[in-house]
Amino acid sequence: MAKVKTNYTCTECGGVSNKWAGQCPACGQWNTLVETLVESGGNRYSSTPQSLAQTAPVLSLADIEAIDVPRFGTGIEEFDRVLGGGLVPGGVALIGGDPGIGKSTLLLQALANISRLKKVLYVSGEESGSQIALRAKRLAVDARALQLQAEIQLEKILATLAEHKPEVAVIDSIQTIYSDALSSAPGSVAQVRECAAQLTRVAKTSGITIIMVGHVTKEGALAGPRVLEHIVDTVLYFEGDTHSSFRLVRAFKNRFGAVNELGVFAMTEKGLKGVSNPSALFLSQHENQVPGSCVMVTQEGTRPLLVEIQALVDSSHVPNARRLSVGLEQNRLAMLLAVLHRHAGVAAFDQDVFINAVGGVKITEPAADLAVLLAINSSMRNKPLPRGLVVFGEVGLAGEIRPAPRGQERLREAAKLGFSMAVIPKANAPKQPIEGLRVIAVERIDDALQKAREIDDYAA
Repeated sequence: MAKVKTNYTCTECGGVSNKWAGQCPACGQWNTLVETLVESGGNRYSSTPQSLAQTAPVLSLADIEAIDVPRFGTGIEEFDRVLGGGLVPGGVALIGGDPGIGKSTLLLQALANISRLKKVLYVSGEESGSQIALRAKRLAVDARALQLQAEIQLEKILATLAEHKPEVAVIDSIQTIYSDALSSAPGSVAQVRECAAQLTRVAKTSGITIIMVGHVTKEGALAGPRVLEHIVDTVLYFEGDTHSSFRLVRAFKNRFGAVNELGVFAMTEKGLKGVSNPSALFLSQHENQVPGSCVMVTQEGTRPLLVEIQALVDSSHVPNARRLSVGLEQNRLAMLLAVLHRHAGVAAFDQDVFINAVGGVKITEPAADLAVLLAINSSMRNKPLPRGLVVFGEVGLAGEIRPAPRGQERLREAAKLGFSMAVIPKANAPKQPIEGLRVIAVERIDDALQKAREIDDYAA
């Protein structure tokens, strides 16, 4: 019997090595080489000359007509928002998330809505048909027109797509699919990459909209090679704690819409329901204002959201004071504390500082800087900020307050939700007054702290 040959493939870049090593020789990542079987035989893309496609012609960009991409909705408003307005014929979307967070539930609800007008196919590699039927019954969705196939072999799935010609197909999940052209196990780097490439090729040539479900690793990234995200058109991630009833769906890549778009859902007995006012999720309901609490307006794609930033400053009982940040970047917190000391004279080197973004939301934009510093100063003084105050702005190392993008939209959202005062960068000051909102423009961090104290003293 011939000896089976193996090599080692990097799970990050797909590089191949003939022996195991702790570091990938191609990309330099550590502990990413996994053993795979060496493929033998002829080229799996070999075909007769008659079946080969003709070479695409070379065209001038000026001769190509630019037309809007046609879309169709899923019947779920928040899902359509994240997708950029709906699904695109021939588009390939990848949805990742932790197990049990609601990926299959959301897709079953969406397919049940789409099946009323279009031909859809649900390919399940993890659950049987009876399990999916029980889920549809529990969710009380009308899925009678939904076609279902429980299959994990890629060649049979491609044959089904060619025979039934659905307009929308869901592959749940891509890690369970395998191809006969490869001898490695399902879920391996080679299988995931090959199956995704084959399905994408079919989607582009036939116009079928394909949605693939992907598992994530402990670090939160999609399991398999990073090339999987480059193959598809749209990459969506489920966020949120499985013990909470709220889920966030965020777009990290979208060739047909805005990235970093956010959809907010609530998990109910009848499945995932869109939240019409997501800002209410991220604002604590205090009867009275409390020290260390500051409300900011963050921008998630095209949607402004109001998020409460909480700070707790306490005397440190260890030589090195602790700095803990939940929902915000921890290294940026250390930088902001240095700016606060240097340019505002507020020292926190002997204080433990804890920062939290309420509701489990993750804020990556620097426009949260001003809210963080005002919350820290409020906690240190043990005096609450005025009721109805909202802030945003980036803080530079020189102590200046830099403008944030889409400042007018942020202010209008705050006014709509009943906020009466806003401390913002001077460059974001509106040219026309906003009804019901008093705007205080500041240029430096010491000026912002002084304005907040004056407002507080006036209110008192």
